[in-house]
Amino acid sequence: MRKLAFFLVLTAAACAAQTPTVARLKELSANSGSPEFEQALKAALKVPAMNKGTAYIGEGPDFFFAVEAASQPQLYVDDERNASLQRVGSSSFWYTAAALKTGRSHSFYYMVNGARFGGSTDVPCYGPESYEKPGVPHGKLSEKMVFKSHIYEGMESNYWVYTPAQYNPATPAALFVWQDGQGLIQREGTRSQIVFDNLIAESKIPVIVQVYIQPGTVGQKAMRSIEYDSVNDTYARFLRDEILAEVYKSYNIRKDGYSRALGGGSSGGICAFNVAWQQPDQFSRVLSRIGSFTSIQWHPGELDGGNVFPFKIRKEPKRNIRVWLQDGSEDLENTHGSWPLQNLQMANSLKLMDYDFHLSFGNGTHNGAHGNSELPEELIWLWRDYDPAKTTQQFTMEESEKAKPLFRVRPYNR
Repeated sequence: MRKLAFFLVLTAAACAAQTPTVARLKELSANSGSPEFEQALKAALKVPAMNKGTAYIGEGPDFFFAVEAASQPQLYVDDERNASLQRVGSSSFWYTAAALKTGRSHSFYYMVNGARFGGSTDVPCYGPESYEKPGVPHGKLSEKMVFKSHIYEGMESNYWVYTPAQYNPATPAALFVWQDGQGLIQREGTRSQIVFDNLIAESKIPVIVQVYIQPGTVGQKAMRSIEYDSVNDTYARFLRDEILAEVYKSYNIRKDGYSRALGGGSSGGICAFNVAWQQPDQFSRVLSRIGSFTSIQWHPGELDGGNVFPFKIRKEPKRNIRVWLQDGSEDLENTHGSWPLQNLQMANSLKLMDYDFHLSFGNGTHNGAHGNSELPEELIWLWRDYDPAKTTQQFTMEESEKAKPLFRVRPYNR
């Protein structure tokens, strides 16, 4: 009996230690003056974050916000008034539930006595395809592998391979190569593994093997910017002739560019575009998030940087590629250039030259929250109308995009 009692005590303690969910907070808020609700709110949103006005918890479209303030706060989401908060009992804490649009990121802040307080930018809001689903099998992540390059003399790069449960070595699979791949190896991090598993299981995208590549090093020297921001064919050859040649020794993956895609964020975004630009026969589908189409590696007269791409697109022969761009109005502005303006320039250049492209432009900063939230939409769009019986397709702009005007800009903060 003592063992049973001890087990029950441990089980109760474990349950109590679990973070309350949004659904549980909504349930308890029916009696918002109860000590139980106040304790659950503090456990879920944390007192220090409530003090600062940065606390929130979300699952799908359902969010819960709480803040400490002397008088009633007003919640603003994406610069629009969302709700007046309710007091938690007789405490100085205030709360509200809110429904946010999924598949993008959001920002929020409070107005208290006419003054702005707290808030946070880049709050991801995930849709159903970004959560584990019953019955959907998990893929398999390989161990970390290390490759030593000859193209980048002396450079060592870590990489991983993620194979979906439906992968059959007898049937060549499609391919998706991720730059900064070390950021995708945790299943609950960017949710990439979850999204791919769900979409493949639902036949919304083909069976795709993912390769996650970490930027290399030469001794103590980081090579990321040299690899990613240089507008030449060096990294494209590194992928084709070295990394993928090694991967193909162990995995049965298609070699036609029609079945191969790349993606990345920031400098990884321009890198993905640059590879497809240099070798459209190798990769025809591009996902660029908060892409650094700026002058990071520009050496005038010696080496082009990403800043040249809007003009190369307009002046050089058209490549047969499909491109999804994502950025936000609050992205970086520094001596290398303007990330938002350059992504808008990219979109207009692609539109003028009749490329099959899409620009997803939000209000985020230089952050992965928006891109991670919309990954299901990105993948479905990139792989729409894919036919495994084909090895080529002439990509054309969607009729819905043709009907839209070019992007225009206007100052909004002064």
